[in-house]
Amino acid sequence: MDSSRNDLLGELAADASLEHSDFLTQAAAQLDKFLDANADRIADLGGLVLIDDEVDYLAIAADLTFRSRSRFLDEATGQWKSETEVIETAAELVELYNLADVFSAFAESSKTEAGLEGEPTATEELLDSANVAPEDTVPLDENPYAGAADEWAAGQDVEVAPDTEEEAAERLYDLALAFQERSQQTEADLLEQFETAASSLTAVLGDLLIVDDEDERLTLRSTGSFRAEVVPEEDAESGRWRKLGSPDEIVEFYDPTDIFGDLADTLAETFPSLVEPAEDGEPGDDEEADEEADDEADDEADEEADEEADEEADDEAGAEGDEPEGDGEAR
Repeated sequence: MDSSRNDLLGELAADASLEHSDFLTQAAAQLDKFLDANADRIADLGGLVLIDDEVDYLAIAADLTFRSRSRFLDEATGQWKSETEVIETAAELVELYNLADVFSAFAESSKTEAGLEGEPTATEELLDSANVAPEDTVPLDENPYAGAADEWAAGQDVEVAPDTEEEAAERLYDLALAFQERSQQTEADLLEQFETAASSLTAVLGDLLIVDDEDERLTLRSTGSFRAEVVPEEDAESGRWRKLGSPDEIVEFYDPTDIFGDLADTLAETFPSLVEPAEDGEPGDDEEADEEADDEADDEADEEADEEADEEADDEAGAEGDEPEGDGEAR
């Protein structure tokens, strides 16, 4: 009985060991796939801190290697000690960290860096499984500017009307700056959404130079992200360039509406067929306009001819009426 039980336990342990190895292999492959897909983003961000608490620290560098630091209390000395380790491969990482926790850390740290922490992102069909109450969510199609004034006012102390013009101007100044920051954040979010949507297309087209002037350069890279270099007004004399690598930085100098319009113009210049008139015998807009102009010219010519004919008829009739009458002797 004991021998049979031990055999069963041995077989169970062997199967579990195989499944564990297989799980780590699949987990490492999944993490590698995620890192490969986001390598450019992580590099552009210069790395990201994923976990930072009292006992654990995990960060990913721009070269996709990880830095892990653990803190523990040395019972012998009663002091906290830290150990830092460089983790070079996904296979090593998944042996130390739960992959689900790693992906969750990527999501949370990214939202924190973007200033979006605390904003619910669950879709309606996932609310029950995530134990999220509907009232804790925000509709995704909500206008980003809707209710902004109410939201801002809700965070302010109840204030009485200003006593002086200077006080009113000061409070209005603060309000304008607060809403300017909100506006720039919304515009930055719009650029990020565009970059995500455009990445698969720019991968085919490559880098597109949108603006190339003496004091500014704007490029849509093959990764789908915008990059810019500008000479700010305060550096105009020195001619020192400033690099803009994130949407937050770009919207300080560019209006997204202008960016998208300039991009469309660049594509139209690079690929003239995008704006060529329609073919196959169907008149384009320019041809239709020319035809309308010709019709108007023909109508004007006909009207002038009719007027000249009427004038000639009137002249002839007037000439006949002016002929002298007889003396009445002849019939």
